[in-house]
Amino acid sequence: MAKNRQVKCPTCGALAAFDPSNHFRPFCSERCRTMDLGAWAAERHRIAGDPLEAAFDAPIDTTGDAAGDVPDPGTAKRNRAPSDPG
Repeated sequence: MAKNRQVKCPTCGALAAFDPSNHFRPFCSERCRTMDLGAWAAERHRIAGDPLEAAFDAPIDTTGDAAGDVPDPGTAKRNRAPSDPG
């Protein structure tokens, strides 16, 4: 027999069923789930760690060498030999 596990909603603290019948688990409702998503989007929630700001200060390589020099598909078609059916 399966035990009906109850957990506290991370947003409001109400008890919520933690099983497949609760489509919003671990939240108690769609409202609480949406409020939590909004908090993440507004950066009110953060994961602990060192800031990554320094990584964004590095210059971007736009020479094409970093991507393995992948040709533009349009250029590849124009550069084919006339006998190449591809």
